[in-house]
Parts: sequence; structure tokens; C-alpha cells
Amino acid sequence: MARIAVTDGMAPEAIELLEKAGHEVINKPIELTDLLAGELSNFDAIIVRSATKIPAEVISATSERLKVIGRAGVGVDNIDIKAAAEAGIPVVNAPRASTQSVVELTIGHLLASLRHLPKANKGMREGKWEKKIMGGTELSGKCLGLIGFGRIAQGVGAVAQAMGMEVHAFDPYLPAKIAKSQNTTLHKSVDTLFKRCTHISIHCNFTDDTHHLVNKDRMAMMPGKSRDGIKCGNHIVNCARGGIIDETALLQALEQGVISSVALDVFESEPVAPNYALIQHENFHGTPHIGADTLEAQARVGMDIANAIITVLSGAECETTVNKHLL
Repeated sequence: MARIAVTDGMAPEAIELLEKAGHEVINKPIELTDLLAGELSNFDAIIVRSATKIPAEVISATSERLKVIGRAGVGVDNIDIKAAAEAGIPVVNAPRASTQSVVELTIGHLLASLRHLPKANKGMREGKWEKKIMGGTELSGKCLGLIGFGRIAQGVGAVAQAMGMEVHAFDPYLPAKIAKSQNTTLHKSVDTLFKRCTHISIHCNFTDDTHHLVNKDRMAMMPGKSRDGIKCGNHIVNCARGGIIDETALLQALEQGVISSVALDVFESEPVAPNYALIQHENFHGTPHIGADTLEAQARVGMDIANAIITVLSGAECETTVNKHLL
């Protein structure tokens, strides 16, 4: 029997699965100060979401009892996977569970931006009937640029194509045949993607290489006019990770009209302060990092990460181990 810490909550059926496998589950938050003091030395496994941070200092304070770290979701930027590997600890995630939910949120943000849904709703609540200034544009006929072309981006691309968009992608790690099989133009340079596309959606991991990948210069490259001749403006959506966009440059681009609309589910610093200038801009709308927060995704992510933890604790190799190349 293993002792498993679940620090950021998990679906009841996933906890039940772990317990039926014979493990003890402690489902409660653990403060960073306690983690730094070696609290994880009392556990064989820990399952986190985005709230709990596991830097190198936490791993070094942990005894050899800890056998696996699980991330109930896709991104593992809150875990030092290199330090974990050096300690012989595999880090596993659940990359497939939230795909559909994030795809749908991304498309929802795109539509909300182009049809001014947040502004129209706000105006009506204030007693305004602003029909004449709420004219929007269609997705059909426009070029959508996807930064990263993994499962979520491919799902977004499929929906976008069904709505009449031309899909482009930049992903230096993607075999060209995958993009070709999905009728997507793969760019060798992120700059050419920005020069071609009026709509950009971000779907890559946050790394040193992608930090502020979307910056002042690249936003200025966007054409503002679609291939069908419509002056549709430039639009950016990010439901991936904060920090990929330079938010200071983004606000300036909104103020200068270089960017027509921005929709973010993720931010450089979370939670966002209510007086943060970016979220106060009339052409911004956002959500508080809810990409995976659907009933369906939460059920799937819990079961996926529970099965991954059970696999590792049984001594078998898990296919979703993100640091296996470092172990």
C-alpha cells in the first residue's frame, strides 16, 4: 500500500480508484513551507494541479520514499522535472483529458471576440442598445495561425476548417506529414505565421524558448486584412500558458489598434489583480484559467492521472512520463 497526497483536489471517482487499488489517499492542500520542510517524505506519491508548486528545493527536501509526481493536467511548468529526474522520480501527467474542453473554449473565445459578445452583453446590462457599433466579422475566409500543433491545436484547427478558415501552424518539433494530413500549412518560421495570419491562437508549452514569443515586433507583423479582402483586424487567443505573450507589449498593441481583440484564459501572473490595466481594456475579455474546468474533463483527468500513478507504483513504465528522457 502506498500513501498518496492529493493537494489540489481530484474527482471522487479517481480517489476511489486509487483506494480500490489498495492505496491510502490524503486529499488536502499542503503549504509550500511544509513542502520545503520535507512533508513529502511522508508520501510515496503526490498528485497536483497548477496550484501546488514543486520546485527543486521541495524535491531536495524530500526523502527517497517519494516514487512519483503526478500532474492532473497537461502543463508541468509548476514542477521541476529535471530535479525530479535527478532524484530518480518520474513525473507523469494526463495530456489527453482536457483536449476537447480547451478546444471548445478556444473557439468560444474566438467567436466572442469577433462578434463583440462581452461588450454587447455589458452594454445591455447597462441599459444600452448599441446595435450600430457591434458589427463584427466572420471566421470563414480568415487565416488562423496556431503556435504549436499538438492535440489541442489540431482539434482547434479541425473546427476552424469546418467553419471555413484556412489553418496555418508553427511547430518546430512536428513532422510535416502530420500538418499535411490535416490540410494545415506548416511554417518554418513563427514570423511568417504572423505575417500571414489575422487570427493567432497559442497552443505551445511555456519554456525559455517560448517566453514572450508573442512580442511587439511579431504583433506588428500581422496583416489586419484577410485574403478575402475584409479588414477584419488582428486577433489573439491564448488558452495555453501565461508568459508566452508579452502582456506589456500586448496592452500597447491594443491601445495603438495594432491588435483588435485579445482573449486570454492564462496570464503571466495569476490570479490577476482587478485593477490590471490589460483586463480593463475594452477590447480584452478573459477567463480565470478555466480551460480544463468542465465536468467531463475533470472526470477524465482524474481517472487518467490515477491510472498513471497506479502504473508507476506497480513498477511498470507509464507512457505519459514527461521526464523519462532524463531519468
